[in-house]
Amino acid sequence: MEREVRLKRLHFRSWHRGTREADNMIGGFFDKWGQSWTDAEINWFEKLLEEEDVDIMAWAIGKQPPPAPFQTNQMVAMQKLDYFDFTK
Repeated sequence: MEREVRLKRLHFRSWHRGTREADNMIGGFFDKWGQSWTDAEINWFEKLLEEEDVDIMAWAIGKQPPPAPFQTNQMVAMQKLDYFDFTK
């Protein structure tokens, strides 16, 4: 049960970032992968959401290298940018 609550909270937080661009990038990433994440990956994403949107977006598009704690396979997946739904 706790996992489902965490995922619902993360879904909300990832889609209510403040800008449409951040919502689409972070929310789209969560929608594509969030349900399959392990507890460790959920922890990583929770920590990522504490960061500023401009930083997360810069790391995802390769404008800045992510800090060491975020240099993971999840960030590599985020950097693929293959999770956007352009029909929204």
